[in-house]
Amino acid sequence: MRYTQELGKILNKTEIAKGTFDVTLHSPEIANIAVAGQFVNILCDGFTLRRPISLCGFDSEKGILRIIFEIRGKGTEWLSRLQVGDNMDIIGPLGHGFSLIDSSKKAVIVGGGVGTPPLLPVAQFYRENATVITGFRNASAAILQGDFEKAGAKTILCTDDGSAGIHGFTTQALEQYLNENECDIIYTCGPKVMMRSVARLAENHGITCQVSMEERMGCGVGACLCCVCPTKDGKGKHLTRVCVNGPVFSSTEVDWDA
Repeated sequence: MRYTQELGKILNKTEIAKGTFDVTLHSPEIANIAVAGQFVNILCDGFTLRRPISLCGFDSEKGILRIIFEIRGKGTEWLSRLQVGDNMDIIGPLGHGFSLIDSSKKAVIVGGGVGTPPLLPVAQFYRENATVITGFRNASAAILQGDFEKAGAKTILCTDDGSAGIHGFTTQALEQYLNENECDIIYTCGPKVMMRSVARLAENHGITCQVSMEERMGCGVGACLCCVCPTKDGKGKHLTRVCVNGPVFSSTEVDWDA
């Protein structure tokens, strides 16, 4: 695994939904080697363990990273107080990212809540051949819709309360879409229960599916083993490190019933 430690200077910071922050960092070394689906580990003042945040975007020429995070605890609450001009102590890029196939293929991208940001680079790769289905609690929690549209992707928004888009779950929208349209590959990130249903729909339709697992992490580099998830292959069942072997897996690798 190739990664580096770098001080990333905050260039821009915006609260795009209540408790959800969109941050652009100058981090040229990490931006130069990042790929879609990877993450960074950020040091928070007063905490030993870093906080893993997925990459929402990167530009090697400009040397910038884009991250979006939601306040989930004291660590991310501390991160939310940093301002433009401050530095973040970052290790990255970490993990195994998405495999992007021919951009002329039809891709369906399914995101749930704060699992949506790492899927933006995937949509930017497939552009008009991407259909993005995202789900949020309500209209005020919905993020990145304009970014997906700017990439050229078709967007389908779902909300739990029906305050925007379709009143229902992403998996319902995905099932209807697959029954009516062609699809070559599916990418998904979000709540595990959602991804399990996406994986089963993909299997039923004979479509390749990649899932980005979100597990609690400690070191982020494979040493502490606290982020393992159940997987399976021809040799049996295993516990696999998400930070090194993932976070992206083939949906058929994950043991969803464990």
